[in-house]
Amino acid sequence: MQQVLSSLLDLQEIDEQLGELDRSKVYLPEIIENINDEMSKLEKELNENQEKYTEAQIQLKQFELDIEADKESLEKYQNQMKVIKTNKEYDALITEIDGKKQKISDNEDEILRLMGVIDESSEKIEELKVKLEEARKNNQTHLQSLRGELNSLESKIKDKKQLRQQLAKSLDRKALTVYERIRKGKGGMAVVPLRKKACGGCFKQIPPQMVQQIRRGDRIYTCDSCGRILIWVNED
Repeated sequence: MQQVLSSLLDLQEIDEQLGELDRSKVYLPEIIENINDEMSKLEKELNENQEKYTEAQIQLKQFELDIEADKESLEKYQNQMKVIKTNKEYDALITEIDGKKQKISDNEDEILRLMGVIDESSEKIEELKVKLEEARKNNQTHLQSLRGELNSLESKIKDKKQLRQQLAKSLDRKALTVYERIRKGKGGMAVVPLRKKACGGCFKQIPPQMVQQIRRGDRIYTCDSCGRILIWVNED
């Protein structure tokens, strides 16, 4: 019976490994996706800042051209001031001159603002390039390892299932039935050690006489509280 209990413990270990492999099929893709998302966010932020930088340069150039054109117009109006003959012409020209001066001033303010945007975007672009390069460098090996592990999962699961099948065939059918029933009901942990005279599953104290029986290992004993199979382990 000791051999049966030992085999049940081995079977449980295989089942735990299979469970972990099945969970890996879920969380490994999630980890890979999270890493790729992190780099995608950096790439997106970098692209946005590059577009912001380019757009600001285009706008700045246009404002510079507008100022140049307005200054030419302003010079033309100022020359016309020398030849006007009526107050009406004078007032109209003053209005045009004031309007051009205000537009030039507004455009110069916009140029200063755009220069700030360009400087800020340029610094951010360099910062993001460094971050993205570091992320790609740091994650390259990690991603290769994760993808390799993911690709090998089915093979590992197949091997473990074959090993489980072989071990299950060698077990006493009654003991295997008890194990499968408890495992299904308890979410995996069907066989637990006796720890300090208590069930290793629910931690309820076990009567001394039953402790001695479990220690002898002459048959399968289950916890009266949680129903798990109890086995003796050397606590020294």
